[in-house]
Amino acid sequence: MLPYPFDFHFTSAIVSRVPASLKDAALCQRDIREVINIDKARKQHQDYIAILRKLGLDVIELPADESLPEGVFVDDTAVICDGIALICRPSAHGRSKEVDIIRTILRREGLHIVDIKDLSATIDGSDVLFTGREFFVGLSKTTNLSGAKAVASAFPEYPVTLLRVKKGAHLKNYVSIVGMDTMAIGGSDIAKDLLRQMEEMSEYKSYKIITLPDDTAANCLWINDTVFHLPADQRYGESIRILTNRLGPSVSHGELQNSEFAKIDCVLSSRCLLFNRPS
Repeated sequence: MLPYPFDFHFTSAIVSRVPASLKDAALCQRDIREVINIDKARKQHQDYIAILRKLGLDVIELPADESLPEGVFVDDTAVICDGIALICRPSAHGRSKEVDIIRTILRREGLHIVDIKDLSATIDGSDVLFTGREFFVGLSKTTNLSGAKAVASAFPEYPVTLLRVKKGAHLKNYVSIVGMDTMAIGGSDIAKDLLRQMEEMSEYKSYKIITLPDDTAANCLWINDTVFHLPADQRYGESIRILTNRLGPSVSHGELQNSEFAKIDCVLSSRCLLFNRPS
């Protein structure tokens, strides 16, 4: 029998401030129409951090490190569940210092640290979706089979279902948990294929699915009884209306700006690492 669902209540979060070097990050080395406005990105991120604190989280805020242009995306550095922190092995070169910093903090906070011994493994935390009952791991350009096996080894009490992500983005760019046994998922062909894989291979068959026209809008944060999503602006208005209508008036929710980070395909969940301090 699958474990009773984790309730997505957290005591703590790790975030990192935005370095000016973000605009030169490896993620930006492609054809983008707009340059990241660093001042605006910093304002959006400070608002994000303020909301985490309003939810009662103890936020550990790391200083910006100009040598770590992608350091703000802390979700890639670890997978945390039930007091265990699996330290990830991001595929991007130059991120080992980020991982070392997070490992030190999580050990200090009393979590049990698990390092991946297989040097061929690569895994970004943004490719790992925990539903409360099981893990979905996206096999992508950033996460390989050895990395996925590390998740299964670190959390043997939970089933691990492998999903093939057809293009470059992380798994959580297409799907997120927005309530008990409830997922929001995008409407693209990639997202539809991921949903098909989940329905075929998951051991749990009773998830409620909220399908949204926009993939980006499907990435939400469900923290301490509140669902945070993108604003209902001209671009994502239809998706957010569908989401909030399906969540219903009894579910607390709010908006988070992400326009500058969206320019490099980074979603809401990428900017915090949530965990519970061991009692």
